[in-house]
Amino acid sequence: MARAAGRAYTGRNTSPRGNAMCLAIPMQIQNIDGFLARAEAKGVEREVNLFMLQGEPLAVGDYVMVHVGYAIQKVSEQEARSSWELFDQILDESGSA
Repeated sequence: MARAAGRAYTGRNTSPRGNAMCLAIPMQIQNIDGFLARAEAKGVEREVNLFMLQGEPLAVGDYVMVHVGYAIQKVSEQEARSSWELFDQILDESGSA
């Protein structure tokens, strides 16, 4: 793990806001060009880096979890749909949808 200058990595979240969490969004691959892909989720398209999944067979139509522009996990269509259902429910309950 990389360390910030003068700070040791402790493995703990030291954010002043308390616990933090990373968020990955399920997206469907539309096309692939080497380690780059064009992926779509809910009508929004983004360029996605596939480098972290280079050992995983990926094809157009596959679903991947995307975090800060990187595909970090291949998932099934059902897993992607389930994730979106949960995201939609959270947005509905918070009044943000």
